[in-house]
Order: sequence, then structure tokens, then C-alpha cells
Amino acid sequence: MSKPLTPLATVEAYFASLATGDFARLGSLLADDIVWHQPGQGALSKSYRGKDEVFALFGKFMEISGGTFKIHAVDSVMANRDVVAATLAFSASNARGQISMKGVDVMRVENGLIKEVHLFSSDQAAEDAFWV
Repeated sequence: MSKPLTPLATVEAYFASLATGDFARLGSLLADDIVWHQPGQGALSKSYRGKDEVFALFGKFMEISGGTFKIHAVDSVMANRDVVAATLAFSASNARGQISMKGVDVMRVENGLIKEVHLFSSDQAAEDAFWV
């Protein structure tokens, strides 16, 4: 059995998988019992548990944005043992408008798998208003 990826390498592989649309690889980086904390007070804001709920959330992002949701820059990825933080920029648009902002994703990694995710957005009110 191969040694699990380091927490930093796991998160870097996660962002690379998102960028290329490699959802099989992406799924292999998520723990079966992952907890994803979607911030804010919007329609999608809550904690999602398990891969099925997280992938359903990703599907809602693509549905609401007409497939335009994209992380277009990952500026820094930094690790402190099993916790990894990434600064990034993302955008999405639809018939009602568009969003483009900076964010920070904080992920806890265990044995090479992303176990918990906390997201932070630079304009949470605008993000909440977009995801309806």
C-alpha cells in the first residue's frame, strides 16, 4: 500500500482536479464522511455531510451558475500539520448577475483525505444573494 499524500499535496491535488474537471480524482481525495461547511445565510448555506451531499452541492453550483462557476486563481496553499489554508479567487454568473471575489478555504486532512472544509468569502452577502 502506498503512503498517503501529505496534507499539502492532498489539497494541491484537490485544486488541480477541480481545475481539470477530474471528478474521479477529486472524489478519491475526499473522505467518505467529509463535512463541508458552506458559509453565510443563503439558500445553500449549511453543513454538508458525506461525499454524496458535497457532490450534490457542487452540482447546485453548476446548475445555478449555468456551468460558469470557476476557481480561477489559487494564490497560496499553506499547511500547518493537518490543516491547510488556500487563498483563492472565484467567479460565477447567471441571468440575474455575477459574482467575482476572493476567498479562503481551510481544510483538515487525515491520512491523505480531506475530512473537513470551512470556506470564507470576501463578500458573503453578495455570495448569499447569488446562490438562490
